[in-house]
Amino acid sequence: MDTQKPFAPSALPNQAQGASHHSEPSSPKSPSLVPKGITIGMAVFALILSLAGYGFRLMVGDDVGEVLRHAAMVVPAFMLGIPILFWLGSRVFNKVKSMHIQSWNAISLGYLTSCISLLWLMGTYS
Repeated sequence: MDTQKPFAPSALPNQAQGASHHSEPSSPKSPSLVPKGITIGMAVFALILSLAGYGFRLMVGDDVGEVLRHAAMVVPAFMLGIPILFWLGSRVFNKVKSMHIQSWNAISLGYLTSCISLLWLMGTYS
């Protein structure tokens, strides 16, 4: 006759006694990062969205110099400005609040915000 009880992972001895700490050493968790492919895809999508209207404006007959001046302001703002602001914000939060925001996640969030902002602007002015 087998006198040993089967091990049930849902009923650990520490849980039955109400202990709040684990007896096993915990391994450090690796940071969760947004995959680089998703970030690059959002950056490409933001670039396509930011350039989309300029080809149409040139086909309609707007002045090339005026279109290029406008593109020189808008495209860098959405491609560089917003992601850099999110990255800088993550650095500030990491220093001031001792948070652990990964830089790659902040850049990804910046590109996501750029894409959403561009789509919102396109919907407003269409």
